Amino acid sequence: MIDRACKACSVISNDEVCPNCGGQTSREWQGYIVVIDHEKSDIAKKMGITTNGRFALRVR
Repeated sequence: MIDRACKACSVISNDEVCPNCGGQTSREWQGYIVVIDHEKSDIAKKMGITTNGRFALRVR
């Protein structure tokens, strides 16, 4: 399966529709981070991430 990233919230999944927000996903994305504790993560705060999981750094 090919990983896809949501254009709206950057969540990485294998689905055509984002399981987090219902947005459209894309196969064109670069880099990713894994957020384990979004409440303590400075990067998650900067990116506006409010859940734990895998997130793309850039989605096209």
